[in-house]
Amino acid sequence: MKNSPPGTPISEKRQNPLDGLSVHRGIPLPDHMVPPGQDGYRTPTVEDYQQHVREAQLKPRRPGLSSRISRTRIPTSAIFSNLSTVSLGLSIPEQAEWRERIRHYTWTFFTMTMATGGIANVLYTVPFRFRGLETIGVLFFLLNIVLFGLNVIMISLRFRYHPEMFKASFLHPTERLFVPSAVVSLGTILINISQYGIPRAGPWLQSAVLVTFWIDAALACLASSGIYLAMWSTKAFMISQMTPIWIFPAYPLLIIGPHAAILSSTLPQKQAFEIIIAGFAIQGTGFLVSMMIYAAFIYRLMTQKLPQEKLRPGMFVSVGPSGFTVAGIIGMAQNISRALPKDFMGDTQLVSTVLRVVGFWISLWIWGLALWFFIVSVGAHWSCVGKDKMTFGMTWYSFVFPNTALITATFAVGKAFESRAIQIIGCVMTPLLVLVWFFVFGMMIRAIILKQILWPQKGEDKDEAGFKGPDRHTRRSNSSPV
Repeated sequence: MKNSPPGTPISEKRQNPLDGLSVHRGIPLPDHMVPPGQDGYRTPTVEDYQQHVREAQLKPRRPGLSSRISRTRIPTSAIFSNLSTVSLGLSIPEQAEWRERIRHYTWTFFTMTMATGGIANVLYTVPFRFRGLETIGVLFFLLNIVLFGLNVIMISLRFRYHPEMFKASFLHPTERLFVPSAVVSLGTILINISQYGIPRAGPWLQSAVLVTFWIDAALACLASSGIYLAMWSTKAFMISQMTPIWIFPAYPLLIIGPHAAILSSTLPQKQAFEIIIAGFAIQGTGFLVSMMIYAAFIYRLMTQKLPQEKLRPGMFVSVGPSGFTVAGIIGMAQNISRALPKDFMGDTQLVSTVLRVVGFWISLWIWGLALWFFIVSVGAHWSCVGKDKMTFGMTWYSFVFPNTALITATFAVGKAFESRAIQIIGCVMTPLLVLVWFFVFGMMIRAIILKQILWPQKGEDKDEAGFKGPDRHTRRSNSSPV
């Protein structure tokens, strides 16, 4: 039985008593109660519980039933092997102490620092400068360092007070996709240091950043391959569950190229050459991995239509791989002439010219791909405009960070082809993106106050697809970490 179209009010879905039901072993069941992996299965949502409550209120109750429900403790995985509307509802308390809220401070909060560092990067690359622009960029850079420190402290407290959540965060089907965001956040800080710090601090900082570049490159390779290996080793995914967030573990690889481009413009010839070789290899790996996942995402769109409204911000993640690759290739190609050894491949000057031409024109294709994904992603959100169509999630920062890559790529293409019109397009997009950052940041603060995030069953660590996190009551009776 087909589900109702996304965005249909629950009241309309229930007009047909069999609508939203799937037959499992001859028994009609709601889609969210079908065993995971079976046809028709859908991840339970808070809306399912709210509908269950509304339907229950219309039925006569036995005396004392509501009081017994209110005293029911949070269900454990030993009692509920599959998440139902009742267990989901009982797992959402009305109040929670601050330690309990810290339990839900997930890796997705590092998307905030990714976006903030991305804004600082965009402001540095704006070709048409004005007095105070660099100061604004420095402010975003310093704010990013503060927010990164806050994230490190909060997630450390999460694992300190709830040690069982450390392992669970790497096993959760959604949260583990965002573990590499910590590495990406560190990488954006290193890029900002190369941009804003080296010109002021001098050679000592340049040497320090060179060392951290190699550390960041190693972390990027380990984080990306490690998370994908964990995904493929612990769970089988269906194409209907696919979202562009699956590209996210490749993101640590995708910022190595732009970082190499910045460093190679000031380093001595030998070090610049080594940086470009490493940057191009890692950037290419990240882009090719992303291309393979692109194919799965397009297939998913062709067979399953657009993702649910609350998941659509993740569609902008598909913009980032192309954007970062363009910025990295063009930046490294522009510095290749000063980085190549003497008599490289017989004629250093000819080789550098060929590499620049090839790099520029290939980047033009990839830039077009980034623009195409951007247009598709914007169009997919048209039906989401309206009150209560989308609830806030930390994936909203996908509105910002991937698009910082598109803008920096636009500036790079404009500079490479000496196109003032393309550079103006990037300049128009820049203030709009800064406004989007302020909007998303404000909505995040609002969501924390309204308990839309940092709350049981409300974040990326909620029970889903048959996965249930460690139970708090079981943990208290057993001090050993899960």
